[in-house]
This record gives sequence, C-alpha cells and structure tokens, in this order.
Amino acid sequence: MDFIDILKDIMIDFNLNQTQLAEKIGLKQSQVSEWLKGKSKPGYDSLRAICIALDISADKILGLSEK
Repeated sequence: MDFIDILKDIMIDFNLNQTQLAEKIGLKQSQVSEWLKGKSKPGYDSLRAICIALDISADKILGLSEK
C-alpha cells in the first residue's frame, strides 16, 4: 500500500477531510491536497505531527503495520 492510500484510509478511519487534518497538524489544506495527489510527500515533522495528533503509530502511517 502506498502513502496516498494509507493517508486516505486514516482520514476515513478518523472521519477527517483535508481541512480538518491540516488544522490538526498545523498545516494548510493545500499541503494535504498535494500529498493526496502524489505531488509531494510529508517530511519527518509532518509525519510526526500526524502520529501525535491522531494518536497512531509511525508504523501505521509508514505502512509497516495495521495498528
């Protein structure tokens, strides 16, 4: 599974749209949109922010586990 699919699944699991996710991690909606279009990928700080904001493991967002 690639990052786009993982992020989409996480957004569905947490019932978040792009704007809501961006607000939770302190970014603009346009940045989340770029990730979902495959035009860019999040860096360490953004990945960390997602994990902290949603209380998920880094393994999940990196596609290393289902947890």
